[in-house]
Amino acid sequence: MDTSPTFPELVQAYFDCRRHKRTTDSALRFEQRLEQNLSALHEQLLDGSYRPGKSICFVITRPKPREVWAAQFRDRIVHHLLYNRIAARFQARFIADSCACIPGRGTLYAAKRLEAKIRSQTQNWSRAGYFLKADLANFFVSIDKRLVWFRLAELIPEDWWRNLAALILFHDPRENVEVRGSKALLKTVPRHKRLMEAPEYHGLPIGNLSSQFFANVLLDSLDQHVKHHVRARHYVRYVDDIVLLSESPGWLLGALDSIERHLPGLGLALNPRKTVIQPIARGVDFAGYVIKPWRREVRRRSVRTALARMETVPPEQTLATANSYMGLMRHASARNDRARIANAARRRGHCVATHFTKAYKRGHPAQSREDLA
Repeated sequence: MDTSPTFPELVQAYFDCRRHKRTTDSALRFEQRLEQNLSALHEQLLDGSYRPGKSICFVITRPKPREVWAAQFRDRIVHHLLYNRIAARFQARFIADSCACIPGRGTLYAAKRLEAKIRSQTQNWSRAGYFLKADLANFFVSIDKRLVWFRLAELIPEDWWRNLAALILFHDPRENVEVRGSKALLKTVPRHKRLMEAPEYHGLPIGNLSSQFFANVLLDSLDQHVKHHVRARHYVRYVDDIVLLSESPGWLLGALDSIERHLPGLGLALNPRKTVIQPIARGVDFAGYVIKPWRREVRRRSVRTALARMETVPPEQTLATANSYMGLMRHASARNDRARIANAARRRGHCVATHFTKAYKRGHPAQSREDLA
């Protein structure tokens, strides 16, 4: 049975890939000769001559300096091709409390999931409870690709797709990379957080769909351990951030010990500086929100960042920036914060809906029934 990809599968991967990348230089160059490029890529995949191309490495500074590795658009299409074929079989085994890079399980899902568990643990805020919050140290840089491969190979019996998974997983982007940005900016990233400094077979490039998926495949072992061995009733994970709830801080200490003994088998460890056990009533900071009694707030840091960006971004970016932050805040108890963003948008020449849910260009017809303020 031939299990190699069909051309329609590749076309679908292209549409999935361009959804958020269509305006990049790499995407625009690919689309100039779209049919020919897709046909050539399909032929390379079928005859085995496909190899990943050059990556671009640059540094972002928000919320803290870190490397980002951007694959070429054609390589991103192949990442989506693999993901579309194999992801469902892995995700069917993931627990419902595993979030990020899973359809329908983004930051809002994670925050709502944790809020529901907190209400259950505290019986709707009527009794005390405690939370353990921790994250994995230098997560993406520390990942051992060989350990990921053992788990991937178990559920990919098709030779062609297994070979493609191995090609993407073990590709070392450091061998063919264009580094952008000043050396001073690159030095702001600590050495232990740089993929450039990672040992052989270690580290996944931040910025690729495949990396996020491979990370979830590896951390499924942690999820299963917490649910079935630690027997945590209330647990949520978003990428490398984990939260457990209990009425007993002593039980959480035991759970922490069990997790720390399990992680070396995955080549990982917790960051001791970000491991805390505190009363739930103080608020739980998770996935961009802070869960407090009877309300869900946006991080104060996010609000300060939003206001600063609204004052400094170029004029052509203010509308998108305002709507991005309003979209985040509309899912929280943050009317006052949305009003502050709305005022900043008005100062930059935009109109805002009366409930501070969306900004519009001045003079542009509103795309909702809300009156403009």
